[in-house]
Amino acid sequence: MATDDAARFADWVGPSLLAMTRLARRLAPYADPDDVVQDALVRAWQKWDQFDSALGTPSNWLLAITADRARDARRKRVRRLHVVDETTVAPDAAAPASNVAADLDLDEAIGNLAGRQRLAVELHYFVGLNVDETAAVMGCAAGTVKSTLSDARGRLRQLLGDDDEH
Repeated sequence: MATDDAARFADWVGPSLLAMTRLARRLAPYADPDDVVQDALVRAWQKWDQFDSALGTPSNWLLAITADRARDARRKRVRRLHVVDETTVAPDAAAPASNVAADLDLDEAIGNLAGRQRLAVELHYFVGLNVDETAAVMGCAAGTVKSTLSDARGRLRQLLGDDDEH
């Protein structure tokens, strides 16, 4: 009987899979859209008995679940990427989720840093190494990492058009 349910569910979601993938790609561009869709399908399977056709189509319901899963994927990324220190500001969790352009600008700006600055930023803020660990990986003193990160933050402010702090 469970096999019949699985087959019916697969037939039921089949027409929506492409749209779900497209939405996942747009809402969480840095996440694997297949992972987002898989999470959405798991959630839909768990709540399938709660679907009410009087409230909308299966596609709309599945897309709403996909949007929710994409928001979660984006939030997870924001939590991993935004490290709060004395010079950065934590993102507002209640802020609208339309920061894709800002993420793209940040990624582009990081790509325009000098190689050593980019490495320090990637190791410290994105990989999550502390200053001493970053220094060990870079083969330099902790003070050099601190200085390099400070210079990188200043350069990022310039590249992102937010150099009023100087």
